[in-house]
Amino acid sequence: MDAVVKKFAREDDVPHQPTKKEAEDAVRTLLRYIGEDPDREGLLDTPARVVKSYRELFSGYHDSAEEVLGRMFEEVAGYDDIVMVRDIPFFSHCEHHMVPIMGKAHVAYLPDGRVLGLSKIARAVDIFAKRLQTQEAMTAQIAKAIDDTLRPRGVAVLIEADHMCMAMRGVKKLGASTMTTTFTGAFKKDPREQARFMSMLRGYGPL
Repeated sequence: MDAVVKKFAREDDVPHQPTKKEAEDAVRTLLRYIGEDPDREGLLDTPARVVKSYRELFSGYHDSAEEVLGRMFEEVAGYDDIVMVRDIPFFSHCEHHMVPIMGKAHVAYLPDGRVLGLSKIARAVDIFAKRLQTQEAMTAQIAKAIDDTLRPRGVAVLIEADHMCMAMRGVKKLGASTMTTTFTGAFKKDPREQARFMSMLRGYGPL
């Protein structure tokens, strides 16, 4: 299980976690900071809505990718070639400015006698996405979770994403995309396996 993740039934189970009211008060403070009146009619319920939405948007802190990936299947009829799940959509938030990151993850592995349920890979992507992130870290975390849990012969992860911290603020470059990759095992050691991974992605349409 991730060291930073702890499942809990109630807020009180997590040491030092602010209460729901404290979180809502923080939202009210931010509303006042930007020049709004949190007591006007349209914003009266906004703090509660924001706190509720945060529980969903950042639910990855309360889930474990290792637990999700824990169920495997060994009846694979000797299959030992690439298993790929591509075009997994995700939404995350930049840890530097807490604005959205939107993109797709492409994940592949070379099985070594066991395979994962395909939905488990998508679920693992979601768990890491629903945390404050950098794209580089998220790419490595997905690969490591699959590598540590499944112990395949290799893992390949490619993420392409648009960062609103570049589009909405700062340089304001709308449409600029970022791509990151991580390779482990055979994908890292053998350039031919990397080439096969990239070829499979390109072979079914543009990235």
